[in-house]
Amino acid sequence: EEVQRETAYPDGKVEKVLKNGCHLIYFPNGTCKKVDSDGKTVTITFFNGDVKQVMPDQTVIYYYADAKTTHTTYSDGLEVLQFPNGQIEKHYPDGKKEITFPDQTIKNLFTDGQEESIFPDGTIVRVQRDGSKTIEFNNGQRELHTSQFKRREYPDGTVKTVYVNGQQETKYVSGRVRVKDKDGNIIMDTKL
Repeated sequence: EEVQRETAYPDGKVEKVLKNGCHLIYFPNGTCKKVDSDGKTVTITFFNGDVKQVMPDQTVIYYYADAKTTHTTYSDGLEVLQFPNGQIEKHYPDGKKEITFPDQTIKNLFTDGQEESIFPDGTIVRVQRDGSKTIEFNNGQRELHTSQFKRREYPDGTVKTVYVNGQQETKYVSGRVRVKDKDGNIIMDTKL
């Protein structure tokens, strides 16, 4: 674009006004500020390679050159970080965070301390504030992990529980109950 006017300031700053209405301001440290002709879109290219853009709707896009990371802040408060490995983090105004990993696993961090991870195969893991964990597998099985036991529930109604002392209890849909000690020895079996 053709320069309409150029002004050099005593502090070393140089301002160029282009015929299309664009303003370019060059700072002595190598930083350049560009204000589009609309007056609402501003792009600042810093001496270290970082780039900050302010859009007309007040969305701010900041690119960190060294980290190759983009941080976008929307006017509604949503912040989105995009990392070079493909990871994307969304930080919502209410404090919730959603992380999408390169393998497409999605992890939600809720403000009450709960977590939820959704894996590409459909498995869902939910962690409560007390540390207990529920795992829902795509084959219909479900596991519950607490500080006292681990329990797996099968689609046919069978429930297998392993306690912290190593004892195992299996309850079958038929009503049969089998209990094994920590070494796997059967200590009770009610065959119906």
